[in-house]
Formats: sequence, structure tokens, C-alpha cells
Amino acid sequence: MSLNIIVLAKQVPDTRNVGKDAMKADGTVNRAALPAIFNPEDLNALEQALKLKEMYPGTKVTILTMGPARAAEVIREGLYRGADKGIVLSDRAFAGADTLATSYALSAAVKKIGDYDLILGGRQAIDGDTAQVGPQVAEKLGLPQVTYAEEIVKAEDGKVTVTRRIESGVETVEAPYPIVITVNGSADECRPRNAKAVMKYKNAAVPSEVAADEAKKAFVEARPDLQIGEWNCEYVGADLSQCGLAGSPTKVKGIENVVFTAKEARTIENTDEALESLIVELIANHTIG
Repeated sequence: MSLNIIVLAKQVPDTRNVGKDAMKADGTVNRAALPAIFNPEDLNALEQALKLKEMYPGTKVTILTMGPARAAEVIREGLYRGADKGIVLSDRAFAGADTLATSYALSAAVKKIGDYDLILGGRQAIDGDTAQVGPQVAEKLGLPQVTYAEEIVKAEDGKVTVTRRIESGVETVEAPYPIVITVNGSADECRPRNAKAVMKYKNAAVPSEVAADEAKKAFVEARPDLQIGEWNCEYVGADLSQCGLAGSPTKVKGIENVVFTAKEARTIENTDEALESLIVELIANHTIG
């Protein structure tokens, strides 16, 4: 038995370095002002997909991301770790999308891919922290969903078994697939790059990345394994009115960088009595509790 798995991944700005120029006047993120990284929880989702690939020989893992051509770096990072292929959903029409427009575009691309059993993604992206895209994709595709997953235990006989982290502990659920599963950051970390895969896929690219370099373009075109798909709005049959800013009801009013600084400090003795006294005081003035 084998599976076809789609991993939804996002190239995000590193929010550890947010500054005053991190936002444009129209309320969208100024991605050029921040270094781009693979969204951390999407890496957790990728690891779950790769574990299933090991469990079920013949399983194929496809990474799907939305963004400009440079987002192909996310695909390459996935290939280095064991993914089989990738697609970049790239079009100016997708720019400025909120979660609603993003999930619409991704669901259109998933429909275009067609053959899939599992759709995995991180619980949320660090540039928005909404945790909405995965569930919205599920709703738009009419699929069941499991959120807050920590481990996909198995996927057999048309059913998937998942352990998920909830407030009261951990629960195990079973659901039919095809299905959308969002994965927590508490799940296993993604494996490191494989050196042989890096050498094999370091020149993998979308067409627009090599368009200006005839030699590299010819090299990539001669190697199907190096060709990363680049799909636009028309190719996936998306409605322009539901894409990008036009399809985004969410408007960001402002963003600010908050830095916490200590205004006062106190030294206490290293004794149980001193610590208990401090805790009582902190509870009394509602600093904790």
C-alpha cells in the first residue's frame, strides 16, 4: 500500500527580527525587509509525511507552497529532506492574500493535483499565528480534518490514526481519508538535509528562476527531477475575485515591535522561605495567578 501526500508549506519572514519597516503602507508584510525561512511547524508536518513514506513504500510526498518564485527555496529544502516533488503557486494575483484568499488558492491547486490521500500542514505560520489556513482548506475541499496532531500513527484501509495534543492531555482519533491534518510544533522535529539529496537537487528550480540564464535553463529542462512546478491563477482555474487582496476581507491596521524591559530588580535569598514569600507577594499583586 502506498499513499499520495501533499504537504502545505510556507516561506515566512523570520519574525524574530521584526522592525519598523516590517510592514508596508497597505497593511501587508514587507517580506523584502525580513529574512525568509521555512515555516517551523510546516517542517514538523513534513517530517510526519516522510515517516509515512518510510512506513509505506511507494508513497509520494509533494510540497505545495504559494508565493513569489523565491519561495521555491522551500521546495528545495523539502527535496533535500526526502520529498519527491514540489509546486510553487505563483502569480501577482495571489499577492496580499489573507487566510481566506490563501486557502482558496491552495484548495484550487490541490484540486488541480487531484490524486491525494493526505494533506498535511503546520498548525499555523509564524507570520500570522492564525491557525486558519489548514482548516479552511479542508472546508473548501469538503474534507474531514484533524488539528493539533503530534503523530500520525498509521494510515491503512482508508483510515488514518492520529494522536493530537489538546488542553487536557493527548487523545487518539481515527478518521477516513482523504483528510487534512495540521501538525503541532510539539511533534517530532524534521530530519536534517541529506547530503546526497542536496547535491542532487541544489539546481532544482521553477522556470522563472532560470529564465534569464540560458545554460541553466537548458540544464534544468533536460532533467525532469530538477523541474519544480510553477502554477499561476489561470492554470489552477482560480477566480480572480477570490484571490489576493481582492479576495481578502482581513485588513491589518498596524503592527508594532514590543520589547519587554525590566524596570526594577530584586535579589532574594536562596531559601524555600524566601521563594514562598515571593510567590505569595506575586499572587497578591496579580503578577501571577
